[in-house]
Amino acid sequence: MATATTADERAPRADKVAVVDEVRERYNDAEAVLFTEYRGLDVTEMADLRGRLIDADCRYKIYKNTLVRLALSDDAPAGTLDLLGGPTALAFCGKDPSAAAKALRTFATEHEALIIKGGVLAGTLLSDAQVRDLADLPSHDELMAQIVGALAAPLSSLASMMNNLIGEMSGLVQALIDKTPDSPPTPAESDPAESDPAESDPAESDPAESNTENNQ
Repeated sequence: MATATTADERAPRADKVAVVDEVRERYNDAEAVLFTEYRGLDVTEMADLRGRLIDADCRYKIYKNTLVRLALSDDAPAGTLDLLGGPTALAFCGKDPSAAAKALRTFATEHEALIIKGGVLAGTLLSDAQVRDLADLPSHDELMAQIVGALAAPLSSLASMMNNLIGEMSGLVQALIDKTPDSPPTPAESDPAESDPAESDPAESDPAESNTENNQ
């Protein structure tokens, strides 16, 4: 005989609902969200990466993939959920996605364990290569420095310098657009033996990030 299921048993746990709401809010507030695989990074390396991303106005968070899927199922562009194979950490970027992409690309060069899987920028799905291309765009600070330099130049050369700056930016953005694939990018291959990426990697024992989002 089947056992009757009560309303309380059917209802999602409050802490899981809170995590889903948090992911959804961070996703909607971010200028870009970059997806990475962190398998193999130790606690010290994870702390180093988080620190670099904080300097780039970006928050690096780890959640259970199942909860991220619930949070993004209605808002993310097609193909985004395919990036959630394996142990995945999300980089929620502030006003300067280029600076965050630079930090990730540099760290990935220094630590092969970090894999850039792709991302979402302005509602558009990016491949891993496009995230790396995003790092080539001038950061907010670099752009401001170029503008200040142009304004300090003689008026006779100001127009030329501004045109060159605009042309460079347009070329980089167009190159990024041209690389947009017709179909969603294939996510980094995950370990089929990975049963719970948010709980199996020792990097998640970082005391600075220990909370309910990693223990669900």
